[in-house]
Amino acid sequence: MSVHKSVQHDSALKQACGVARYLDDIPEPKALLHMYIAMSSHAHANIKSMDLTAVENARGVKCVLTAKDIPGHNDISPFGGDDPLFAENLVEYAGQPIFAVVATTRELATRAAQLANIDYAPLPPIITIRQAREADLTIEPAKTMTKGDAPKAIKSAPHRLGGELVIGGQDHFYLEGMIAMSLPLEDGDVHVYSSTQNPTEIQHLVTHVLGRTQKDVTVEVRRMGGAFGGKETQPAIMAAASALAAVKTGQAVKCRLDRDDDMKMTGKRHDFIYGYECGYDEAGRITGLDVRLESRCGRSKDLSGPINDRAMFHTDNAYELPAAKITSHRYKTHTVSNTAFRGFGGPQGMIGIEKILEDIAFTLGKDPLDVRLLNAYGEGKTNETPYGQKVEDAVIKEILEELAKTSDYRKRRADIRNFNKTSSVLKKGIAITPVKFGISFTKTHLNQAGALIHVYADGSVHLNHGGTEMGQGLFIKVAQVVAEEFKIPLAQIKISATRTDKVPNTSATAASSGTDLNGMAALNAARKIKLRLIKHAAKKWGCAETEIRFEGGHIYGADQSISFADLTLSAYEARIQLSATGFYKTPKIRYDPVTLMGNPFYYFAYGAAVSEVIIDTLTGENKTVRVDILHDCGKSLNPAIDLGQIEGGFIQGMGWLTCEELVYGADGHLKTHAPSTYKIPTIGDRPGLMNIEIWDKGRNREETIYRSKAVGEPPFMLANSVYCALADAVSAASDYKSRAALNTPCTPEEILRAVTSLSHV
Repeated sequence: MSVHKSVQHDSALKQACGVARYLDDIPEPKALLHMYIAMSSHAHANIKSMDLTAVENARGVKCVLTAKDIPGHNDISPFGGDDPLFAENLVEYAGQPIFAVVATTRELATRAAQLANIDYAPLPPIITIRQAREADLTIEPAKTMTKGDAPKAIKSAPHRLGGELVIGGQDHFYLEGMIAMSLPLEDGDVHVYSSTQNPTEIQHLVTHVLGRTQKDVTVEVRRMGGAFGGKETQPAIMAAASALAAVKTGQAVKCRLDRDDDMKMTGKRHDFIYGYECGYDEAGRITGLDVRLESRCGRSKDLSGPINDRAMFHTDNAYELPAAKITSHRYKTHTVSNTAFRGFGGPQGMIGIEKILEDIAFTLGKDPLDVRLLNAYGEGKTNETPYGQKVEDAVIKEILEELAKTSDYRKRRADIRNFNKTSSVLKKGIAITPVKFGISFTKTHLNQAGALIHVYADGSVHLNHGGTEMGQGLFIKVAQVVAEEFKIPLAQIKISATRTDKVPNTSATAASSGTDLNGMAALNAARKIKLRLIKHAAKKWGCAETEIRFEGGHIYGADQSISFADLTLSAYEARIQLSATGFYKTPKIRYDPVTLMGNPFYYFAYGAAVSEVIIDTLTGENKTVRVDILHDCGKSLNPAIDLGQIEGGFIQGMGWLTCEELVYGADGHLKTHAPSTYKIPTIGDRPGLMNIEIWDKGRNREETIYRSKAVGEPPFMLANSVYCALADAVSAASDYKSRAALNTPCTPEEILRAVTSLSHV
């Protein structure tokens, strides 16, 4: 079989050898021009005047673009209508694009931009969530989701606790920064190479700016050097600006941001304040939960609406809440518009309940695992989420119990407590946390995909679909699906770049749905061609179609056989169409976006992790020393790829919770905008021991592609176990007499603050 087996990533060898072609590796067209996008130096200000004469007259400059040069609409928002390509009279974050310089070299364009004479009238900036709350500055009205009467349940509960958790944001820090290159074509058309997860969206926004239609713009992307959600909407800045310049100059234009400008100009993961009040009984069972989610959205809507909706959907994580009230506040600030990031609000919604359960266990003197098992979805529960969807395959207890056994969690927990009794400075902590993550776009119409397959007369296959490859292994998985359907070697399949002129109207490669959607669309196209080949073979051999079978690169029937290549040649000579489009739309999903009630997800992906950490109570330094993971991938299409995604997702989640800190000054300027000031996990931060297993009982109950499950986003939230383990280690500094309010990221400074606060309890 071509599926359910480990196959090397199609780009792995090329990447290792340095020959994988990214956008900046494409041979540059003759007379290529380069663009620099000039940014606002104020977080909030009116533009009184802007004199660009010196910029226009600078050496090498071919043109300067402002809002006045846009023939269409000065808007690149995904749906909000509130994100201008170039600011006109008002700037609302430090780093907002205000004009672009196009010159013969990037260096000349950058130098020329510094000659601009801009007169600002500064306005008071709103930077933090608390400031926005006080000013009542929002990007959209608050939303509330309810199940039962949470305030009443909390009031009548035997025990109550409440508090607040500050959750930091995160920069995507993809290895390949934002980049686009636009080539002018005849009739004013343009071909845009964009490092984007969403070619159709970029196509739409470029045409919006140019005042053209989508048939006039083609967007292409072969691969990205990472994306993580950051390249879903915000590549429109570079794509639209370069396309505008290409049409105006009649020359190809490249726009490549350097790391500092990229981090200043483009959005991040939303930071949150998670406020809560919880009621629970003597056993540790939650009886009522009231949650207040507040997020910093930035200057415009971008994708903040659906991101905050998903945070609400995942507030329960893996636990049944008999009564719940979840309120979401979406605040506008004078900072960059935050955007999609792996997990899409799920991590921020999910981590709070893990803290709550840890605190309940601490208060009652119980093992947090026992409290988690007591509250988890499963047998004996209604298994209904706060938004009304039934959890029909509630396997989380089984996964937790299996992982606790294989990781020797309970013994290690006892050993750690013994270690902490005799270690005055170094303290260890351990925690086990689960993940239940809903799979589907929460905007229903996005759950569709298309594919295009050509089978050539020599038996080779050209595969194209609407998904994009950002390193996650989507392309090889879809190729495996097609190879399995035709029963041919993978080597016969050419994986081609994603292009809007091959497969139209596609959705972003996001929401962990890339393989689910595009795999099924490709399967649909392959089956159309296969059926034609079956009919042709049956007619050729004079047998029933049911006698025809594909196996090992050959087709058999009526005691005869023929190679796949010879059959496709025969079909071509018989004038049989060997090209087909495929389409797929996710079934069973429906919900009301106003009440947030219904079935927003096709299914749930599950997993669990045990993390062991050690902290230095004198410095706050900390390290994750061991991780054990058991993750449900359904019937994995490609275990090697999935294991890589699990490990990578966990490490990125660990970075979000431990070391990746975004710092804004009071003036709204991002202070952490380079590798020198923003720390992502390195190989030295990887736990010395990582035991990762795919759950061998996994099988998707829904009819997904070969019963597999999505694996892009769910593993990210396995890192919640690191946060809980650090909180456990901090508590050990008081000999488990008290717990500190530990915020994220758990940097050494935050760990030290938490430990110090315990000494005064």
